[in-house]
Amino acid sequence: MRALIVGAGVAGLAVGWKLARAGVDVTVLERARPARAATWAAAGMISPTAESAQAREAERQFARWSADLWPEFAAEVEQSSGAAIGYRRDGALIVALTQEEARAMSGRGAMLSAAETRSRQPMLREDVAGALWDAGEAQVDNRALGTALATAFVRAGGKLRVNEAAVSVETSDGALKVRTPFALHAADKVLVAAGAWSAEIELPERATPPVHPVKGEMIALSPSQGAALPDQVIWGNGVYLVPRNGRLLVGATVEEVGFDTALTDKGGHWLRDHAVALMPSLAEWKVVEHWAGLRPATPDGMPILGETAVKNLFVAAGQYRNGILFAPSIAETMSRLVLGAAAPEIRAFSPQRFRQTP
Repeated sequence: MRALIVGAGVAGLAVGWKLARAGVDVTVLERARPARAATWAAAGMISPTAESAQAREAERQFARWSADLWPEFAAEVEQSSGAAIGYRRDGALIVALTQEEARAMSGRGAMLSAAETRSRQPMLREDVAGALWDAGEAQVDNRALGTALATAFVRAGGKLRVNEAAVSVETSDGALKVRTPFALHAADKVLVAAGAWSAEIELPERATPPVHPVKGEMIALSPSQGAALPDQVIWGNGVYLVPRNGRLLVGATVEEVGFDTALTDKGGHWLRDHAVALMPSLAEWKVVEHWAGLRPATPDGMPILGETAVKNLFVAAGQYRNGILFAPSIAETMSRLVLGAAAPEIRAFSPQRFRQTP
């Protein structure tokens, strides 16, 4: 079987790696550099609890399953690539600043009192109302993960073609072909996993996924003299704080501006101000990086996973903020679907749910 994957982000690379290990002839086409779009711009949280507040039940279950797969997935990626990816399960503190926020959180797990919250993280402002603590939340170095997955994919026999954008997917006599500026690639199975760009590829009628970009800016802070990083991921006051490699990542803004990834003073100031309002001592910390990425969003907020109305044409897109979290479950599910094997139930995420009936 020949499979072709459009997009070398975490989803495309993870699925391609699984397929290559199963003996499939797999080529991944990447419009720019591997894992340098949303995968690189993310913060690497594996946080089904923190991200589940507004999620539907199907997505909650998928997130929990994926989080359970992560320890084994991380170990396999490191073994196959020979590179560390920084997976660690050190928990997350989801802070409530008001009693109303605390009451809303109480149905999602055991709550800490205000005193217990401050005891666990003394850098927090003094007037916190409490926090939800989940010891099972994890994180991974997403930038290291992307590089490691690309290495693992190639080592497994996969072919990675960079700086080659897919222009269209065409059908002819039941066969699928992907056209780029340089070639026409034939394949038995095609998977579109191009993140925010998935809807920009010309696909056969009724197969285009309704994905659009949502910009997010982030900053990284370097500790002031003598200060220590938090021991865990912290959520609160509209931001999240992620300790990583001697820095504190702060994210993220949400803005619908098309494919514009320009950095703005407004975005940087908003992130810093909200972080400082949550942890006042961060006012002394220095901004050492500022970047932006594009999340792939969908009309109903859920991912698009599965076979389209066109036979053997699949989509894995629309993960929005959960691309890193969903990586193992997408790899497992989509590789099985492409192979024609039994796969977990993901009907709620079907690309065909957006089709209009005549």
